[in-house]
Amino acid sequence: MNGLKSQDVGLLLKLISLEKAENKIKAEINSSDCLFAWQDWDKDELDELVDAPELLKLPEFQRSVYSLRSLESSTGISKSQVSLGLKRSQSVGLLIYERSTQLPRVNKKALQELLYYGLKYFVPAQKGSLGRGIATAFAAPVLNKKLKSAGDTLPVWPDSKGNTQGVKIEPLFKSVPHAVKRDPELYALLALVDAIRLGLPRERKLAQELLVQRLEDI
Repeated sequence: MNGLKSQDVGLLLKLISLEKAENKIKAEINSSDCLFAWQDWDKDELDELVDAPELLKLPEFQRSVYSLRSLESSTGISKSQVSLGLKRSQSVGLLIYERSTQLPRVNKKALQELLYYGLKYFVPAQKGSLGRGIATAFAAPVLNKKLKSAGDTLPVWPDSKGNTQGVKIEPLFKSVPHAVKRDPELYALLALVDAIRLGLPRERKLAQELLVQRLEDI
């Protein structure tokens, strides 16, 4: 895997979540309901004193959330490992930097291939003892209403503050519980990835379909 680590995959999924958040802001700016989305007059000195928070929101968002400090805080992965992970992902073609903004963008097609065909061998899902945790795979909200578990023990990421009792699944990276509590979209993506990692055919098929929708809905 050219030195790629499992936490790098988690970081790539975080970047996808951030890009989706960016596009949501852009949609709000372009909405006809946005007061500052259009202007049918020339600016004068008075206009220069008026803030347009909707227009300022996106660059401020980009500057803040893509910093190493912010990625460390939101994922629980150290700044040094975030930096190295970005370089590792870029070196294998999973990541590029957008020319106009220099923001990291995920090669979604390449990531899909890794998630579908390689990840369960690269990072197999290890089951542990029963305990408390955060629901994942078919037990997570992104899947649990679409797929019945047929009485299977619920898979969970171990977490002392989790609300679900089930069989513990080793997460993709150790700080997954920290990361998903701060990002619902990342929670959905990681839970779908776990459904693929666990290797049950019907869950894998549905998880792949839902993952395609989320990766392409950007």
